[in-house]
Amino acid sequence: MDKLFIAPTSTTPEISFSIKDNLFRIKGNSRPEDVRALYYPVTEWITNLIDGIISGRINEFTEKNPIKFQFDLQYFNSSSAKFLYDIFLELKKLPEAGKHVIIEWYYELEDTDMFEAGSDMASLVSMNFSFIAKEEE
Repeated sequence: MDKLFIAPTSTTPEISFSIKDNLFRIKGNSRPEDVRALYYPVTEWITNLIDGIISGRINEFTEKNPIKFQFDLQYFNSSSAKFLYDIFLELKKLPEAGKHVIIEWYYELEDTDMFEAGSDMASLVSMNFSFIAKEEE
């Protein structure tokens, strides 16, 4: 699979996925005018990745080197939340298949809303997230 990179704009996050580098990050603001145009290629790419890992075609990730997804969002709107939820549902297939995944949810120390959004998302999909507080930028 090729890398996936979508450059950030003032309304869309940077999306950077690389199997070789074990880098899967969504970072920035997510309030696109056309949420489907942004996230359909992303969810399709992730679905193919998950299918490849579960089938054994992609075998770079192990218990000692689990796949790691980073969500470092300053803001996301409700339309984006639906697609984030879909991404988490795809990622949930990994532990259900005995594969290891780490989900890191970054939030600014003072941003309790973003922390709660991550907690709610983790609860909705019944997955454990690693919550990482960062100093305000």
